[in-house]
Amino acid sequence: MKYGYKASAEQFGPRALVDYSMLAEELGLETIAVSDHFQPWRHHGGHTPAVLPWLGALGERTRQATLGTSVLTPTMRYHPSVVAQAFATLACLNPGRVFLGVGTGEALNETPATAGEWPGPKERRLMLRESLELIRKLWSEDRVTFEGEYYRTDRATIYDRPEQQIPIYLAASGPLAAKLAGRVGDGYIATSGKDPQLYRDLLAALAEGAAAAGRDVHRIDRFIEIKVSYDKDVRYAEEACHFWAPLALRPEEKTGIDDALEMEQAADRILDRAHTRFIVSDDPEEVVERIAPYVEVGFNHLVFHGPGHDQERFLRGFCTDVLPRLHERFGRGASTPSPGEGR
Repeated sequence: MKYGYKASAEQFGPRALVDYSMLAEELGLETIAVSDHFQPWRHHGGHTPAVLPWLGALGERTRQATLGTSVLTPTMRYHPSVVAQAFATLACLNPGRVFLGVGTGEALNETPATAGEWPGPKERRLMLRESLELIRKLWSEDRVTFEGEYYRTDRATIYDRPEQQIPIYLAASGPLAAKLAGRVGDGYIATSGKDPQLYRDLLAALAEGAAAAGRDVHRIDRFIEIKVSYDKDVRYAEEACHFWAPLALRPEEKTGIDDALEMEQAADRILDRAHTRFIVSDDPEEVVERIAPYVEVGFNHLVFHGPGHDQERFLRGFCTDVLPRLHERFGRGASTPSPGEGR
């Protein structure tokens, strides 16, 4: 089991986010996973520090935590070659400490920055798969001439590459994307707070994809962001979720929204259900019990997202009261699968 901290770039500016992430490492969390947004969920009070320079700064301020994105989209706003070069440099600076977490993206982040059309789900999966093929070629080969359907390079070489391969984690909220993660990913990323049956279905699809590619699914790191609002004051814990009300919007309530102000307005209409995507409690034993189903279904890498503006309060409370109970019940410190094992 591994335990980590979700650094919410939509909520905090770059310096504060570095400070909170340093504190998370100091308090015993082993992974720092940062979101990569061009626009936040909220126009008023939101933030979107650029994660590539931010991760470079964090690497210099931390000692051993694993650092990566949850998630970045290497298809529209970034060309795969730029992602490959950036993460190769990060991994040279922080050997063995970097992972690249990717997903098919959200209109909120991609279309305002590019003014391009938003592709459908199938095309986004195809774009992602091709981008990963190119990224891995650039990490392992010289003078790469690539002629894909979406991306091209001409005798491209990344001259500073780490000795150790960089693991790639794929986020998936549906079975087809989970199968892709099983076929080509070193790790799989999910988010909490949905129908329990969905996670069983997604992990089954992950295993199906791995089997089709002749891979051992147990060598794929199964990472889940768990949304937790823990505080000794349960009313504070519930109100802390309000900033993240956009996560409680139903698909039909947010489909097609690519503007932060419009997303904020939609979210403010459902503040009364903002807490529904979070484990909200003042009882550390209850928090552990509500985390347990994610471990029992098969996740082995738990990354915690606390919603409140006072992240020091959340981190100190959670790491003092809840984290030791998680260690006692589920263990700690198991090694992450080496990149490419079972591929």
